[in-house]
Amino acid sequence: MTNQKLLADYRSHLLLERGLSDNTVAAYCEDVKKLIGFIEQAQIEITDVKLADLQSFAAAIYDLGVSTRTLARIISGVKSFFQWLRNEHYIEHNPTLLFEGPRIGRKLPEILSVEDIDAMIAAIDYSKPQASRNAAIMETLYSCGLRVSELINLEISNIFFKEKYIIVIGKGDKQRVVPMSDTAIDTIKKYLDDRAEIDVKRGEENILFLNRRGHRLTRMMVFYIVRDLAESAGVMKKISPHTMRHSFATHLLEGGANLRAIQQMLGHESISTTEIYLHLDRTFLRKEILEHHPRNKQKQ
Repeated sequence: MTNQKLLADYRSHLLLERGLSDNTVAAYCEDVKKLIGFIEQAQIEITDVKLADLQSFAAAIYDLGVSTRTLARIISGVKSFFQWLRNEHYIEHNPTLLFEGPRIGRKLPEILSVEDIDAMIAAIDYSKPQASRNAAIMETLYSCGLRVSELINLEISNIFFKEKYIIVIGKGDKQRVVPMSDTAIDTIKKYLDDRAEIDVKRGEENILFLNRRGHRLTRMMVFYIVRDLAESAGVMKKISPHTMRHSFATHLLEGGANLRAIQQMLGHESISTTEIYLHLDRTFLRKEILEHHPRNKQKQ
């Protein structure tokens, strides 16, 4: 039986036998779909899943920086599915009996809601210099999930407006392709008009984000920009630029995006000890962004 047929039968079980609401059934099935996408790329059959596979799946989700509530819900949904598989005799042993997710030795970061992010961007005072730059910074952080080091070193020549993606230079000078939302593209274009008025210092000509003296921004400057906007918007959370990155990942994951696609867009290494994933081209990544990122859903 195919994974999709199993998922359809499981959905019927939740609706007809357990009598769960449509929203609850949809949430359970979305969690299972995340697992199915993960194991299919690892070329593992659902009936052959082992505890180690489930732990790798949970570790990959945890590595995105999602909230503990989201992680717990996904694990609960997966455990329910495998209990059903066992009850229906599709599997002989339930691999989730000892499945508790990764050991969490640190507190997971704050996650901003879409409303929080919108409020922060709305708090930008356009009567002040660098307003268009700060708007572009916020949209780029949120729409592309960049590390702050990647943001401050982002080069204009690596922005492809027509194709709607950027090339990011990540850790170890590794390059990756990240799609951009239309909102991010629009804010960057507006900022470039203002940037043209800056006296750019030698060696910084290709750097996108500059201070008013024509130098690239520091990590601390970006931290202050994000923090001050949060305070102005009344967002009472302890946040940093990295919070935008975690929010990007969480919103995509909760929207149903492919887990491996999110990992690739974030520039994460494979969580497996062997190379089991297929190469993902930018067409596939673009599709994931368009279908699952809140910025694009708002336009539909």
